[in-house]
This record gives sequence, structure tokens and C-alpha cells, in this order.
Amino acid sequence: MKAILKLSAISLVLLLGACGQKSHDHEGHDHHAHDSANASPDDSLYTEVMKVHDEVMPKMGDIYTLKESLQKKLDTPGTEASKKKDIEGAIVKLDAADEAMRVWMREFNTKLDSVKLEGEEKTQEYLKNEMERIKKVKEDMLSAIEQAKSL
Repeated sequence: MKAILKLSAISLVLLLGACGQKSHDHEGHDHHAHDSANASPDDSLYTEVMKVHDEVMPKMGDIYTLKESLQKKLDTPGTEASKKKDIEGAIVKLDAADEAMRVWMREFNTKLDSVKLEGEEKTQEYLKNEMERIKKVKEDMLSAIEQAKSL
């Protein structure tokens, strides 16, 4: 189990580094610089999507820390079976939330440029769908964190 935690820690470090790197992949789309009146609808919507992402991305570290803490509780001798079941459920929920963010980032950064080539209407549709997806990721992450903290 310790090997899994170490692997998770390494994955988290790589993920956080990759996320920072991805923002440089889209330098022409700096999501903090589109507040001007000249911003296109695409730029404005992209900025809003990225605001949601940026709000919850730091919580990836919380997920890792909570998983580690819950794992220790799970491994503690004398932990009641019902409590273990709750802890295991919380860990599964944390894992799912973590994976949802990873998948969203991977897919979003891969598809955005190709959709832009299809035109403004397709880009708007894509960004609206991505806003819904990242809001769901946020909701799942916050819910998983809240559940884990309650244990």
C-alpha cells in the first residue's frame, strides 16, 4: 500500500507540473488576460472555463493528502468494520474525483485547438460543454473532499 501512496505522490507532482506546462501550450489564450472590451466571445468563455479549473486545481493536493490520511485510518488496528467501509468509500470517491480532473485536463487541452479550426460556432458549443464538464468535476471534487474530511 505504501508503494501505491508513493506512486500517487509522484503522479500528483507530475500532474501539477503538467498542468502548469499546459497553460504555456496555449499562450495565445492566456485566460487571465481577456478582460478587455475587445475580447471575443470565445476568449470570454474560455476565461470563464479556466477560472473554474483554476479554482479547483489546487484541491488536487487536498485530495492526495486526504487519501493518505484516510489510508492511515484504514490501516489502524481496531478500526470498526463499518468505519472501514465508510473510509473505503471516501477513498474511492477521492480517486474518482482526481481521475475526473485528469481526464478533463487531458481532453480539454487536446481538443480545443482542433475545434477552433472548425469555426466560432463550434468553438462556442465546445466551450459551453466544457464549462458544464468542469463544473461537474468541481462539484465531484468538493463533495469528495467534504466527505473525506467528515471521517
